[in-house]
Amino acid sequence: MPALSVKRISAAEPNDSLTRKSVPPPKCAAGLLLLNSSLNPISLNAEAIQILGYPDDPASVRSSELLLAGKVRTKLISQQPSGELPFVTEFRSGRRRYLCRTFLLGSPTKFPSLPSIAVLLERGPSGFVSLSQVSQRFNFTQREREVLEYLLQGLNSKAIANRMNISPNTVNAFLRLIMIKTGVSSRSAVVGKIVMTQV
Repeated sequence: MPALSVKRISAAEPNDSLTRKSVPPPKCAAGLLLLNSSLNPISLNAEAIQILGYPDDPASVRSSELLLAGKVRTKLISQQPSGELPFVTEFRSGRRRYLCRTFLLGSPTKFPSLPSIAVLLERGPSGFVSLSQVSQRFNFTQREREVLEYLLQGLNSKAIANRMNISPNTVNAFLRLIMIKTGVSSRSAVVGKIVMTQV
């Protein structure tokens, strides 16, 4: 994975500090944001600005920091709280689908101005599958939805287990529940069923 250059936001810098023209990031680069405990961006890379700023041009906006803070709230924060962090797992920016992964960095109560959450924005597969709609249709739990997301990325049980920090047997149990709910009997049939529901 290419190295990510991260832009630090500082109150001492002028408002247009995020908008300086730079070399565009490679297309495979992921967006990276560091947020404080109030879910305001502290640091972010050029790819994150590009993903979140679309279709607006942060260079033409007077306060790009406010624009990006607003985009974080409208695109990345889930309206229905689930789990520890209130972030969506997927979203769209223009015609592109992105996966949103969040990581706790430390206790937000000790140092509220320091980064407490890291957010990684990765480009998803070109064929857009709305996991939220699929989850509602088949009544998947949050963990079943996570397993399904990784299954759609082509990961095997062991890789899914590593990502979710659970055992491969637990992954297989979730996969069996997904198969029962979708009325199919194999992993490939699950993928086919999910793709067909989007047509």
